[in-house]
Amino acid sequence: MGKKTKVAIAIAAASAAAWAGSKALSNPQKRENKTALTYEHPIVLAHRGGSLLAPECTMEAFETAAELGVHGFEIDIRLTKDEEIVVFHDEYVDRTSDASGRVADFTLAELKEFNFGYNFADLEGFYTFRDQPARIITLRDLLDRFPNKLVNIDMKDEPNTYEGGLMPSKLWRLIEELGAEDQVVVTSFHDEQIDRFNLYAQNRVALGAGVGEVRKAYTSFTSQFGHLYQPKVDVFQIPTKYGVLPLDTTGFINFLNKLNVPIHYWTINDVAEMKHLIAQGAKGIVTDRPDLAMQTLFEQE
Repeated sequence: MGKKTKVAIAIAAASAAAWAGSKALSNPQKRENKTALTYEHPIVLAHRGGSLLAPECTMEAFETAAELGVHGFEIDIRLTKDEEIVVFHDEYVDRTSDASGRVADFTLAELKEFNFGYNFADLEGFYTFRDQPARIITLRDLLDRFPNKLVNIDMKDEPNTYEGGLMPSKLWRLIEELGAEDQVVVTSFHDEQIDRFNLYAQNRVALGAGVGEVRKAYTSFTSQFGHLYQPKVDVFQIPTKYGVLPLDTTGFINFLNKLNVPIHYWTINDVAEMKHLIAQGAKGIVTDRPDLAMQTLFEQE
């Protein structure tokens, strides 16, 4: 036996021993149950209120989705110039309103002067809100109006900005004031924002996965050391693919389900895809078409 062969065998043996040792010593801990995520059947979350049915992030959208019977909403939040938390996705108001500029450069009163339904075209192509303005709303407005709906809150302001630096603490104080700890999920694309928020919340609020946590989980799943993965969050809200990586396989879904971490997929507007994901084990569908999603769930029961 040559020297190189002996070295290769030794490395393989060491690797196998390390794997066996880690397997024997590991004790994967399931995430504890969070009230906000306690449900028996897959749920529907209206994306920005259901942005293909009514102007996104406006009360008109949330009212429309609620009338359809959705279980909750997936929303984004930003901070205004006077440090109010508004329900809004983009950094700028240009795409959805009749105004122009950064959300953070306007006060709440100024933002309420704009028509956030101005550029909305309904399913038939009509601009039905140009003559009946749809206004921006605060997170407080939404939580007060729908105390029994699950609200998945995505902090959009970049963590290195003034607004992003303030958001985790201001969001926690609002949730605590309203007693909404069991009504919401808090997340961000930025893992550090989730960590900052949880410094205040101390796991009293369900947390969603940031990009880093998704990568960590998928890497663990595809390696031989998946048994070492300890989730830091309570739910994954993810697309079906991350680059070329498939995130909608039964194996990955079961990997997280065994750790008591459900997966909600976004943004799913096709009925066939909704049915496929539910069959695969998805626990939630985030959609711009809550009408189609609710009908799909009804047919699946």
